[in-house]
Amino acid sequence: MKTKRRYDLDWLCVISVLTVFVHHVCMPFNGDDFYIMNEESSKLLDDLMVFFEQFRLPLLFLISGVGTIFAFSKRHWFHFVKERSLRLLIPLIFGVLVLIPPQTYFENHDEHNSFFESYFSIVSRLDVNHLWFIENLFWLSLFVIPLIVFVRSSKSKRFKSILIKLTFKYGVFSWCIVLIILKVIGKYYFPSDSKSIFNLSSTLYYGFFFVSGIFIASMEVLWLTIYSNRRKYLYVAFASTVVFYFYYFLPSDIISPYISLEQRWNLWYLVCGLVAWSVILCTLGYGQKYLNNNSFVLSKLNEAIYPFYMLHQTIIIALGYYILKINASIFNKMTLLFSVSLVVISLIYVLIIYPFKRIRFFFGMKNMTVKK
Repeated sequence: MKTKRRYDLDWLCVISVLTVFVHHVCMPFNGDDFYIMNEESSKLLDDLMVFFEQFRLPLLFLISGVGTIFAFSKRHWFHFVKERSLRLLIPLIFGVLVLIPPQTYFENHDEHNSFFESYFSIVSRLDVNHLWFIENLFWLSLFVIPLIVFVRSSKSKRFKSILIKLTFKYGVFSWCIVLIILKVIGKYYFPSDSKSIFNLSSTLYYGFFFVSGIFIASMEVLWLTIYSNRRKYLYVAFASTVVFYFYYFLPSDIISPYISLEQRWNLWYLVCGLVAWSVILCTLGYGQKYLNNNSFVLSKLNEAIYPFYMLHQTIIIALGYYILKINASIFNKMTLLFSVSLVVISLIYVLIIYPFKRIRFFFGMKNMTVKK
């Protein structure tokens, strides 16, 4: 099966990771529970961030699902497992040993005499922190191998035909029903917010987007459907956003006498699912129209985005620990943390990671190709 590279997805991947970076820059200031926290917090910032939380990582999982189909199409399943291990498992192990310990150290700075004295006790926890995305992606990639083999075989023709018919009848947006059911049932049996692969409420939720990417990548007609309905998805996304914030700001004492706490949470999962899926479909539709173009900038950003993701939270926490002590406004601290972190990550990438073959290996990067 020949696959055509989707430059719109490359752009969306870059944009998504950058939004994750901005999100983590803002985390110390939104009053939520982060590794380092500013004394003063902003409720407005928290209200804005809760919206973007609904689709920034789901979009990355969907893009990863599409990329998994593309990667599998070029190799046998055994070589695919090898490629996934080199691309995901090795960087994960490296991250747990090298990138995560500084985060734990600064989170509990007052409990440690020095980083090096505390290193082995910190590493023994095997925390993955923000690298949970890589861990989940690795295991999901292995779990879906039988599914990928199936959808790429002639045996899947009837299944694809049924899926396409249902999609044309009810629209791709109707898949949201499955998403909401998975979320509600998953949370009922696994209420934890943990991102561990063993927490099925989280795994099934993000797995939906991952598998959706596999289906969409396997059937060209789905791309065309998403593209042709992009304006409808824009309207639905706007309406979903209105409903989302209406429910978000609705005082609990107004509905608590009539609806139980469990039912209120189920309604929250419903509006979150509507926002996540509608915004993602809208983004995929307009991405095809405006972003499906290659460029020199995109090729460089696409190569750098993976190590950027691995590095970003460690740098933000390490620098943020000291920046938060400055006597300045939230906006000035955020601006400073954003700017300095971006510069430091860029310098580490350009001077330490990019030029060296062995270091590139630990960050899941391919060897540089030398043009003759």
